[in-house]
Amino acid sequence: QVQLVESGGGLVEPGGSLRLACATSGFDLHYYAISWFRQAPGKEREGVSCINVNDEKTYYPNSLKGRFTTSADRAKNTVYLQMNDLKPEDTAIYYCARGTFCFYASGKIQAGTAYDYWGQGTQVTVSS
Repeated sequence: QVQLVESGGGLVEPGGSLRLACATSGFDLHYYAISWFRQAPGKEREGVSCINVNDEKTYYPNSLKGRFTTSADRAKNTVYLQMNDLKPEDTAIYYCARGTFCFYASGKIQAGTAYDYWGQGTQVTVSS
């Protein structure tokens, strides 16, 4: 069955880095896009990255470009999110989700109805 499992979250000081992993099973990454979203209390769900695995094209919201990088390792069925120069406002639960392609418009990853499977989330806390 299709599964997505996030890992790598934790507590980090401002300016630090974390690498999150989305381990997938039950499908071939080559035919899908994987997005990372985050949800913080009192805030709307926000797309932070997307990768079309077949051509390795990546997309980021304008607000995060340069700090976050996503990549895919098909041999390991895993998608990564490298987060650098973390800020307190990055604190959230981070989820990975499967879609048919990256829907990027108006400088944002669109969080619509195109995602059929989601992971359980991993907590990222940025605090001094």
